[in-house]
Amino acid sequence: MELKKINPILFCLMIFLAFGCKEKVQEDSGLALPVKTLKGELAANTFQYLGSVEGIDDVELRPQVDGILEEIYVDEGDFVKKGQPLFKINALPYIEDLKNARANVALERAKLKKTMTELERLQPLIDNEVISDVKKKTAEADYEIAQASLARAQALEANMEIKLGFTTIKAPVSGFIGRIPKSVGNVIKNTNTEPLTILSNVSKVYVYFSMSESDHLYYERMKNDTTSKKISPDVKLVLADGYIYDLHGRIDANSGQINRNTGSITLRAVFDNPDTLLRSGNTGKILMEQIYPNAILIPQSAAISIQDKKFVFVLDENNMTVRKEIEIEGRSGKDYIINSKSLSANDRIVVSGLNKLADGIKINPIQSGRLLTGN
Repeated sequence: MELKKINPILFCLMIFLAFGCKEKVQEDSGLALPVKTLKGELAANTFQYLGSVEGIDDVELRPQVDGILEEIYVDEGDFVKKGQPLFKINALPYIEDLKNARANVALERAKLKKTMTELERLQPLIDNEVISDVKKKTAEADYEIAQASLARAQALEANMEIKLGFTTIKAPVSGFIGRIPKSVGNVIKNTNTEPLTILSNVSKVYVYFSMSESDHLYYERMKNDTTSKKISPDVKLVLADGYIYDLHGRIDANSGQINRNTGSITLRAVFDNPDTLLRSGNTGKILMEQIYPNAILIPQSAAISIQDKKFVFVLDENNMTVRKEIEIEGRSGKDYIINSKSLSANDRIVVSGLNKLADGIKINPIQSGRLLTGN
């Protein structure tokens, strides 16, 4: 049985239609590019400010009396407790001054006793009008003078005792001893410009940092904000080695005034420092975070810049690109935080290959390494 012959024209038409349809499918699939479907995510917009660390008590120790430095009981870097002796000034001159003051007290006390005896002796004579009333007033005045002289001598004695006590310099607070520029045998005076040492109590530390006037206004508005943009009351400290300090701090004070020269205001954050890792003089960066519990995030690589504006390519229901301007509210890691008026949850954006795009380009979306639509 012989097969029927196929019409050559019909055969060519079938071949053309087959290849033509396949080419048409390939053209309609569009560019295969990565696409992200947006959703609300927890994010934090971070603000950084340079800061300097100080102990809650940084006390300059200065001598209250002049003399020769006789003893140094501590060394630089030692931890001392409140009331612990630190330095000893030669006390002999002050001991002698105290002895002299006490002798004066005894002398004035004797004078008082003498005037009192004289007054008692004259009293019967005055009562019997043997002597005039003037004598009585003179004796009473001498008695009052003796009382005042005794009080002055007692005050001088107390002052000498205080000065003698100042010859032993004790720690006013617990903390770490700083550099000690003086050595035993040096003459020290209470008029010296340089302190004997600086004692730092670092059980807690203050971190002082400055922010611009505009940042401060924004901070004041946002710290009490009732919306999702509230600034966290806790702050973090990035140390000089780049590590973040384990404990969070809290802003507790500000300078109260804007510096007219710099246009900035100084704020203070307090941190617990139980391991005394932080010391006065340390530097670091304060991190403040504005929390977004339901933020719209896009990779920074998904935005293009045209002049001073940012744009992304959004896909419509037909996977066609639409260039859209966005408003950036901040950064969270490597992502932009986008204003909810610009983009919304479930919007789809192209995240790479943006140099190939323009409005109205057909996209074949790729997500997590696979095509979302295909042949």
